[in-house]
Amino acid sequence: MRDYHINVFYSEADEGYIADIPDLKFCSAFGETPEEAVREVIIAKQAWLEVAQATGKPIPEPKYRPAIYQAL
Repeated sequence: MRDYHINVFYSEADEGYIADIPDLKFCSAFGETPEEAVREVIIAKQAWLEVAQATGKPIPEPKYRPAIYQAL
C-alpha cells in the first residue's frame, strides 16, 4: 500500500521545519526539527482523514511524487 508523500522544509520566517502532505489540502505541521515536524504531520494526517470521513468529504488517493521520483 502506498502512503502519502511528506515534504519537509526549513522556514526562515517560522525558524523551524514545516512538513506538509500535498495530496491532503492544508495538511501541514511545524516542528523545531525535521523529525518533530514529520511526527506532527502524521498526527495532522490522521485528524484530516478522520474529519473527511466523518463529514463525507472525498479522501484522495496518494498520487503526489516529487520530480526526482518520476522516472522510478
